[in-house]
Amino acid sequence: MERVVLRTHYSNEINPGMDGEEVVVAGWLHERRDLGGLLFLILRDREGIVQVTLRKDKTSEELLERVRRLSKESVISVRGVVRSDKRAPNGYELIPREIKVLNVAATPLPLEVSGRIKSELDTRLDSRFLDLRNPRNREIFRIRSEVLKTIRSFLDERGFIEVNTPKIVAAATEGGTALFPISYFEREAFLSQSPQLYKQMMMATGLDRVYEIAPIFRAEEHDTTKHLNEATSADIEAAFVDHEWVMGVLEELVAFVYENIRERCGKSLEILGVELPEVKPPFERITYTEALELLTEHGVELEWGEDLSTPAEKTLGEIMGAHYFIVEWPTSVKPYYTMPFEGREEVCKAFDLMHPRVELASGSQRIHDYEMLRASIEKHGLSPESFKFYLEAFRYGMPPHAGWGLGIERLLMTMLEIENIREVILFPRDRRRLVP
Repeated sequence: MERVVLRTHYSNEINPGMDGEEVVVAGWLHERRDLGGLLFLILRDREGIVQVTLRKDKTSEELLERVRRLSKESVISVRGVVRSDKRAPNGYELIPREIKVLNVAATPLPLEVSGRIKSELDTRLDSRFLDLRNPRNREIFRIRSEVLKTIRSFLDERGFIEVNTPKIVAAATEGGTALFPISYFEREAFLSQSPQLYKQMMMATGLDRVYEIAPIFRAEEHDTTKHLNEATSADIEAAFVDHEWVMGVLEELVAFVYENIRERCGKSLEILGVELPEVKPPFERITYTEALELLTEHGVELEWGEDLSTPAEKTLGEIMGAHYFIVEWPTSVKPYYTMPFEGREEVCKAFDLMHPRVELASGSQRIHDYEMLRASIEKHGLSPESFKFYLEAFRYGMPPHAGWGLGIERLLMTMLEIENIREVILFPRDRRRLVP
């Protein structure tokens, strides 16, 4: 049986120097232009476009008629000969020997793929499969893929081991009510808010340094441009280190991601119209108390012990700019597992990594003493019995440790200057959206 070849080359693998060579390309019918004796088809694939030129005096009427009837976004495969032509996109055109129609697109389309006619974000998300045919929108996910590879390579090179923790859990990670309950056979369980408890437990195993890149679930009823109910978090935990050490890892990682994306994703950044700034560690650090003082100077009043509101974060971002850390938070604001400073227990060894637009990451040195951790859980109004599986790891030799969690979508939206976080995740889950 003869083998059917639907593609031998992507568009970017063809160049004018291949003049006279036969290739097979495949993709979507992006545009059709009928100009007198010539009929141009613009085929679009993942890497760009190819101009297919049909000369009417050398093409059968049957093929011409079939191509004229073909709807935009139909899927085709074209076998043809490369012809160098400076007037054509990329300096070449394809003279077809055979055109196969693989699938005809229904009309009308739910949205304009080219982006010439702007669609509302909800319309785009409802037809995400079409939305990502637009190069601008698709390139976000090429960059996202590179960001994830970059984070993995950075952490691998520094001795971190990738782990996978459960996403169905028996207890809240940080207490509170922001949980999605699920039916787990005859008992209640929850979708994981964070790998926090499990990555801390890993510190008792001797693996020392672990990381995970995975979904997290928060049942918060936000409806903003920076919140999702299912997001992706890059988390680390390391033993025999303090909060300062993991802060250093975090700022080096962010700088490395910016540098790597600038070097590896130049074409994607160009399509998006984004020029990445140079990001250099160390990032500026201010204490929580200094942050309140700065805010007071700029007309934003907060009581010591309050978490920062969105307006406060925005004002602080305007003052600080770039990436910066807020350190030495009130112990009462941060989760029960956060280590307080010795001799001033009202302040803890926690930090937030801030961008002028949004908080990117949070972390801390953790409590590693069993009795202190149990007391902290009770002080936060939680039941130690609910955390028994977690507390057990602290009874048999838990080393000092620290870690953080970095929001992948927030990193992407700030890096790529994108207004709405829903644009940087394939199929967003928020207060109103459960499909597609």
